[in-house]
Amino acid sequence: MEDLSLWYAGLSDTMRAFWICAGVSTLIFLVQFAMTFIGVGETDGDFDFDGDAGDTMDFGGVMSLFSVRNVVNFFMGFGWGGVCFGPYIDNKILIYLCAILSGLFFVAICLFVMKQLFKLQSSGNIDMNDCVGKVCDVYLRIPAAKSGKGKVQMSINGTIIEWDAMTDDAEEIKTGSKVKVIAHLGGGTMLVERA
Repeated sequence: MEDLSLWYAGLSDTMRAFWICAGVSTLIFLVQFAMTFIGVGETDGDFDFDGDAGDTMDFGGVMSLFSVRNVVNFFMGFGWGGVCFGPYIDNKILIYLCAILSGLFFVAICLFVMKQLFKLQSSGNIDMNDCVGKVCDVYLRIPAAKSGKGKVQMSINGTIIEWDAMTDDAEEIKTGSKVKVIAHLGGGTMLVERA
């Protein structure tokens, strides 16, 4: 611990500020990151610049440019940029410029990553009317003339889904046949015909 105190005492005021900025913002970032993965803090705290709760300069939830999360990301990049460039650059203005650019780079990277992650998000809900016109496989034979229900399987968004199915055809449709969905009858039942 004494070595750490000696190291810290040997730093310039500028480098101390960069280390404090980097350390505190990284700690806050890690807490936010952990909370995101356990499901706490799904909504991001946003700055309210004029005291009106309806006008927060939040233009898209987590993707907002002026959010607490992005301020933390900026200061984390700013601090670590200053820590990394400080020993190699003697001009303070140039160090601060590099630190600011590093902070902006961190914000851009985090926005890009969040945007990509939100593309993966799915509600899991399927509109059964979107199945109309799709070809699927008969899983359990479908009795003729709506005299009973069979089952069909189809792939929607990479997920295999099973539905009850009926047909108007005069003959039953055997297991393994290809059918086309022509209507949604309600209650998870599809009306199909041979494909």
